[in-house]
Amino acid sequence: MNGIQTLKDNRVNLVVEMESIQQELPRFEAALQSDEVINEGRESNVRHEISDRKRRIDSINLKIHMLDMKLARREALADRESLMAGYIADMANWKADELELNAKRDSLKTRLEEIHKQAQEDIAIARRAETEAATAYAQAVAWGDVEGEKTANTDAQKAAKNLSSATEQHRRQQLIITALEQELTIVDQHITEAQKEHQNIENQALHLAHNALEEKWNEAAQALLEVGGRLYAAARMIKRDPVSLFNLDIPEQGENFGSWRWGDLADRASEHRVQDVLAM
Repeated sequence: MNGIQTLKDNRVNLVVEMESIQQELPRFEAALQSDEVINEGRESNVRHEISDRKRRIDSINLKIHMLDMKLARREALADRESLMAGYIADMANWKADELELNAKRDSLKTRLEEIHKQAQEDIAIARRAETEAATAYAQAVAWGDVEGEKTANTDAQKAAKNLSSATEQHRRQQLIITALEQELTIVDQHITEAQKEHQNIENQALHLAHNALEEKWNEAAQALLEVGGRLYAAARMIKRDPVSLFNLDIPEQGENFGSWRWGDLADRASEHRVQDVLAM
């Protein structure tokens, strides 16, 4: 299945052929504009030559594209053990990064919730204290409680000062909350990136595994056909008709599209002698 060098040689030949044809095009395109060709009415012939060369270039380009796909597939299969080991290691690294980032995200989120809750509680307590002090002052005035009025006034001033401090603290906490939210957004972006990278590498690994399993399938099919060929030969040698093998249809996987049928068994059977069959 390998044949990598043969494919590379074929590709080089195709590129040389295409470049040769491409070098011919300017001459014909220039001729199409020449007075001689126009006067002799040969424009149609020249256009045909140009069209033919462009068609051949397109055809060669397609062949090169198909060769490139085969080369990429075969080179990957030839180095599949090393490639797969690299894929697995890279996936493990990205998964570890994701876990670490998730832990950081949880920590940030917890801290964010704590600060947000504390900020709300602090400002609420300060406002409640100020309201209570104002209420106490009003009640003292209403009852003519001079001492109570003084005490309430002192408490109100203290509550106002505390509210001012709490408001400033709340402002600082809001800045911290904003910074934490921004950091959380960045961490989320990194998590998404890690997941995408992991998925991309996993996809490459799965494609490699798929191609490798296709080749294993084909190898197993060839082994089955080899046994089937001897079975077919043995049946014919003892004058039996191998009817059960007539419906054989094993799809080929990978680069080629087709299947192996009972005719392939018959071809193999014709190559076996009695000694081959007896060897089992």
